[in-house]
Amino acid sequence: MAASLRLRRAASGLRYWSHRQRPAAASFAAVVSRSMASKTPVGFIGLGNMGNPMAKNLMKHGYPLVIYDVFPDACKEFQEAGEQVKREEKGGEGKGENELILDLEPILDLEWAVNPMAGVGAARSGNLTFMVGGAEDEFAAAKELLGCMGSNVVYCGAVGTGQAAKICNNMLLAISMIGTAETMNLGIRLGLDPKLLAKILNMSSGRCWSSDTYNPVPGVMDGVPSANNYQGGFGTTLMAKDLGLAQDSATSTKSPIFLGSLAHQIFRMMCAKGYSKKDFSAVFQFLREEENF
Repeated sequence: MAASLRLRRAASGLRYWSHRQRPAAASFAAVVSRSMASKTPVGFIGLGNMGNPMAKNLMKHGYPLVIYDVFPDACKEFQEAGEQVKREEKGGEGKGENELILDLEPILDLEWAVNPMAGVGAARSGNLTFMVGGAEDEFAAAKELLGCMGSNVVYCGAVGTGQAAKICNNMLLAISMIGTAETMNLGIRLGLDPKLLAKILNMSSGRCWSSDTYNPVPGVMDGVPSANNYQGGFGTTLMAKDLGLAQDSATSTKSPIFLGSLAHQIFRMMCAKGYSKKDFSAVFQFLREEENF
């Protein structure tokens, strides 16, 4: 069977097309057998904070790239490494005959929906988690490619279930990050050393990922956005967007999400007050600066 692969990264995700028969007019993607997937050119669009390291991990696994970004400078290092650069994005959005579409954007009506989770650090190390929704008999066709960029590739069920899993996870993450930030702020105001407080939390029942792996307090941990003025990581705008999706889903399913709704309001407020480009863990800084809280 022949396969033409195209992986497309847009502002909020990736797309991957696998033509199981040779198309009438091949674009820039090569047509090769699935057994030679490591030699199949992959079209990759969008080389931002997430896209850049994801594209590099595909290169490390032997995939030649055909790349595009609206900012040409983002393509320079890839072009210098011998990858092909496309000067303009072309191609329609529709699904053609014998075509498999994997989409990491928040769209629920495609044949496949694949959602990456864990942020820029995980993208760099190739430890993203991909939650996949679509036809189960096509899962294997995409797993090898996604496995180059992530350590966990999880089949969730029908199309839309991967997106549902991501929405649920990120709502919980937002709530726990706010809780961690509030707790750390309260402890500091009560005179506790932040490193000591974090240590106590992480050996107690309050422990969570936001406290032990991604602590929002500057000086508590190295290698996290809070240690770098909240640069990099998972942007506040993106978290607000995901919480908006959670709010919409809760409304359509009549599910009460009291804390999720409050988290949505907090992150929207952060965006309005200049935190939109900072990592979502900047909620700690936001709380410290809000005298009304």
